[in-house]
Amino acid sequence: MRHRILLITWLLTDLIVFVGSYALAYFTRVGFIMSSDFPFDLFIKAAALTAPLWLIVLMTTRTFALTRRQRTIRNAAYISYCALVGVALFTLLYYFQYNAFFSRLLLVTAFVLSTVLTWAWHIAFEFFLRHQLYSSTEFPTLIVGVTRESRELIAKLNREKNPIKPVAILDGRGCKDTEIDGVPVRGKLNKLDDVLSEGITHLIQCNDLEQSLNLLSACRQKKITYMVLPSVFGIVERDEKIETLEGQPVTMVSPKENPLMWFFK
Repeated sequence: MRHRILLITWLLTDLIVFVGSYALAYFTRVGFIMSSDFPFDLFIKAAALTAPLWLIVLMTTRTFALTRRQRTIRNAAYISYCALVGVALFTLLYYFQYNAFFSRLLLVTAFVLSTVLTWAWHIAFEFFLRHQLYSSTEFPTLIVGVTRESRELIAKLNREKNPIKPVAILDGRGCKDTEIDGVPVRGKLNKLDDVLSEGITHLIQCNDLEQSLNLLSACRQKKITYMVLPSVFGIVERDEKIETLEGQPVTMVSPKENPLMWFFK
C-alpha cells in the first residue's frame, strides 16, 4: 500500500513538473507580459492536456520502478525521448485545437526544460526514497552463490541503501567466508527451505546454474520474487535485454553497433 501511494505521488508530481516546465519555457521566451498573439491560457491548457499522454509514454520506459537508479545516462535518454514525444504531441494538439501561431524556439526551450527538470526531479525523488523512506522499508533478500559479481552486488546494495537488503547467503559449493560485507554465509543449499522460511521476500541467484529450476520452484511455492544475474547463464555483456519473440520472452545480446543506435533500443 505504501509503495502504491509513493508511485501515485511520483506520477502526480511528474505531471506538475511537465506543465511547470512548459510554463517556465513560455515565460523564458515570451516574457511575463502576456502576448496577445500567443495567449498563455491557451498554451498552458494545451500543456495540461498533453501531460497525461506524455506520462503514459514515460511509463512505458519503466522509469518509475522504485528500485531503479535514476542517475544513469540511459535513464536520461529515456526521459529525453519522452520529452521529444511530448513536444510533438503538444504541437499537434495546439495546432489542431487552436490553429494558432506558436514559436518553434519556444518548443525547443520546452523540450530542454522538460528533459532537465524531469530528470532532476527523478534524481531528487530517488534520493528522498533511499535516504528517508527506504530506511524503514526493506525486502529481506537471499543471495545464492558466492562469486565476484555477488560480492560486488552485495556491497552496492548496502552502500546505496537499496530496499533490496541482503540478509543471508547460501553457496552450493561451500564458502570459507562466514560473512560478506556484513551479510552472514549460512551454508550450502541444503538449508534453502529453512532460510526462505525466515521472512525472505526476494532471492537473487548469482551462481549454481544447475539449481535454477529448484530455486525458481521454491520461490514460486513460497511467493518469493526470484531474480538471476545474466552471468549465471554465461552472459557477461552489459547490453543484454529482455525481448519477446512471437510472444515468448528471450534474453538478447546484440552485436556491437554504431553508438548512435543505442538511443533507439
